[in-house]
Amino acid sequence: MPAKVANLGHIGFYVRDLDVMMEFYENFMGMTLTKVGPLGAFFSADPEACDHEIALINGRPSLEDPQWIQQISMRVESLDDLRDFKRRIVERGYQIDRIVSHASAIGCYFRDPENNPTEIFWLTGHTSWAQVGIPIDIDRSDEDVMAEVLRSYDAVKSVEMGKPASPETVSAIRELTAASST
Repeated sequence: MPAKVANLGHIGFYVRDLDVMMEFYENFMGMTLTKVGPLGAFFSADPEACDHEIALINGRPSLEDPQWIQQISMRVESLDDLRDFKRRIVERGYQIDRIVSHASAIGCYFRDPENNPTEIFWLTGHTSWAQVGIPIDIDRSDEDVMAEVLRSYDAVKSVEMGKPASPETVSAIRELTAASST
């Protein structure tokens, strides 16, 4: 049997202001600083399980440079945790790009202090292999949020792992997206 990836190890990226980024990951994100030196700093959400998931490396010349990453994605334990992050994102004035249901998760996409795309997500308990991102309002009641998640899941649950969505599923996703945007 060939080797396979078990989970995300870490994401590394260049930073311009190491002190600002360290404060963000330690104090705002609640991670533990595990390694630090002249080249940068490493953070872990659970140092006993993994020595680092995030590596901040000095060397980004300016904030106007192209983004060095596609996104940093980190999971939270509950819908209330996701709501708390959204509240704190707004309080800090970070840019929220979107909050969407992926059926299997709800993701809150925002920009960190150096404009890196970042996602905080919560697993909904539904397995989905579809690439879907339907806007969702997480400030509504748990019941309303989960009803929206279930609508997303019902539209995409037939998509098989590693397979594209059928034209009917794509149409259903578009309808849900249009309905949630009104």
